[in-house]
Amino acid sequence: MEQQNTQQNQNAAPQITLKSIFSGDILGHKFLKKQANLLILIVMLTILYIDNRYNSQQELIEIDRLKKELINAKYDALSVSSELTVRSRQSRIEEFITECGYPTLSHKKKQLTHKQ
Repeated sequence: MEQQNTQQNQNAAPQITLKSIFSGDILGHKFLKKQANLLILIVMLTILYIDNRYNSQQELIEIDRLKKELINAKYDALSVSSELTVRSRQSRIEEFITECGYPTLSHKKKQLTHKQ
């Protein structure tokens, strides 16, 4: 008797058709009512996935920007270092001192050799 009742209930349940999907009758279907929590969970996980993907892309963009900034800073440091090396060579320092009017040791040596 119970088997006949369950078979009748299964036969009486509306079938999922294309018409029921487009008309919205599928939302009242027994299967979807039972699986509503699962569908909500799937939607939430999908939203979290999209949000996580967006955040990771933003972080990658920030990392690329910082890498470019680091490369520019390295080039600036290299150019300043080379300019400092050029300015601090002994010959340049001696030229600067002689331009200011102070005699240097090599200048005094030259004067001594000319006098003898």
